[in-house]
Amino acid sequence: MEFQTKYGRVRICDSIPDDLLPVWHQSFAQFDHDHRYYELTHSSLSGQFDQYYLLLDNKQGETQAIQPFFLVTHDLLEGLSPVIKRAADRVRQYLPNFMAMRMLMVGSPAGEGELAHAISETAIDWVSEALHEALPAVAKRFSTPLIVLKDFPKHYRPVLSNFSSNGYSRLPSMPATELKLNYDNFDHYVTTTLSKKTRQNLRKKFKDAAKFPPITLEVVNDLEPYIDIVYPLYQQVLKRATLKFEELSRDYFLELGRTMPDRTRFFLWRMEGRIVAFSVCIVNDGTLYDKYIGIDYSIALDAHLYFITLRDTIEWAIQNKIETYYSAPLNYDPKRHLRQKLVPLDLYACHTTGWINSIFRRMVGLLGPTRHDPILAEFENFKDLE
Repeated sequence: MEFQTKYGRVRICDSIPDDLLPVWHQSFAQFDHDHRYYELTHSSLSGQFDQYYLLLDNKQGETQAIQPFFLVTHDLLEGLSPVIKRAADRVRQYLPNFMAMRMLMVGSPAGEGELAHAISETAIDWVSEALHEALPAVAKRFSTPLIVLKDFPKHYRPVLSNFSSNGYSRLPSMPATELKLNYDNFDHYVTTTLSKKTRQNLRKKFKDAAKFPPITLEVVNDLEPYIDIVYPLYQQVLKRATLKFEELSRDYFLELGRTMPDRTRFFLWRMEGRIVAFSVCIVNDGTLYDKYIGIDYSIALDAHLYFITLRDTIEWAIQNKIETYYSAPLNYDPKRHLRQKLVPLDLYACHTTGWINSIFRRMVGLLGPTRHDPILAEFENFKDLE
């Protein structure tokens, strides 16, 4: 499937042609989630998303960049207030698909969005402009009325201004958080950075946790020997989540370590030999990305497992000369008390029908999930989300 734009030819593929593998590898080589991660989500999450690739050629017919995208039917009311959702549920008794829409999303179904870097075109602006022209035609071919650029970091705002000023609405997605690790150890971080009240609260939690048998940490990069134990722990966390987009598969966890062994770290916490918590991390270029967690909720609250896992992860990162701890979105209340900063992520959304989009742009701000999490406004850099 292909068509022409003023920038050159655009091709839509469900796999990367062998002769373009060097272009594919280079398109995401500089990112923490390189081409291997997109291949992983393509193979392991295929039951939830239909993933494709845009091959962007210049006027000379040379493929300059390869940009992944995926198709999904998503509930636009996900993450909104219970009052709104209850009202929508009443409507859905008669219209089951009310506010559920088929979308074309640029980016990753399980991570932040990145723009592919071009091979020989000197500016990333070329990729942005070529995408802006190509996406409506792609959406038409797949009969998807809504186009979304998913979870693009704030630093993309200048290069994606052609989207936000030309048909697309930019609105904040649920942000990530980060903590700079310029500390000698975890205790140094607690004593020099946290408030007196938070320090006292943490020490009480760790004292309470000490009443249980000791909890020990092991770090591995292959989850296969433990998958039957840890995957149900992930599912426990997923069931309690009020806002969810993707549901990771067993294959995702198994293949992540095999596909990216140089960057993947699985943290396993044991009590009397039994795994009671685990987390999935990506380590690259001085940053630890704490992506997903699984916890045994039969003891999680009494043993304060979340805080145990956070303490041990930060301690491990400091000891391994990691400069930044980066945490996935949600669970903002403890992160605020622990003085983590918000990392803004943006959505760019456009309805493909002009007159509907003019209405959509007036309403889309009400659908932004950040409007309905009161904790976010208490972060010092909350205004960075705007």
